Amino acid sequence: MVAITVETELNAPPSVVWADLRDVKSHVEWMHDAESIWFTSATHEGVGTTFECETVVGPIRLTDVMEITEWVDEETMGVRHTGLVTGTGAFTLSPIGEDRTRFRWAEELTFPWWLGGPVGEPFGSIVLKQIWKRNLQNLASRYTNGALTST
Repeated sequence: MVAITVETELNAPPSVVWADLRDVKSHVEWMHDAESIWFTSATHEGVGTTFECETVVGPIRLTDVMEITEWVDEETMGVRHTGLVTGTGAFTLSPIGEDRTRFRWAEELTFPWWLGGPVGEPFGSIVLKQIWKRNLQNLASRYTNGALTST
C-alpha cells in the first residue's frame, strides 16, 4: 500500500470550491488522468454514491470503481476504491481566511500484481503524485478572483 498526499491553495472560499467539487462528473475537467466518469447508483452525490472512472496513465488504462464514503459539505469528500486498484482517499477543504481554501488530496492505494503490486508501488506513487500535482494546478486555474471560471 502506498500513501500519497498533495495539496494546494485555491483562490476561492470553501463554499465556492465545494459547489464545484460536489459535481463529481465534472472532475474530468481538471483531472488529467480521469477520462470519463459514469454513475452506477441512482444518486450522484452524498454517501453511498457509486461511480466508475475511466483512468489513463501513460499506456495504462483501467476502470477505477469508487464509492463515496464520507460527505461533509464544504469540508470532506471521502472515497473507497474497490476495483483493480483498492484503497481509500479523501479531498479535504480548509478555509484560509475568508476567501481562500487549502485543498488536500490524500489516498492510500494498493496496486494489482500486473501493475507491479507491492514492488511497483513506490514507482506508481511517484508517477501519481506528479499527475495529481498537475491536477491541482488545473483545479486552481478554475478560480480567478474567488469565482469559478469556465475551463
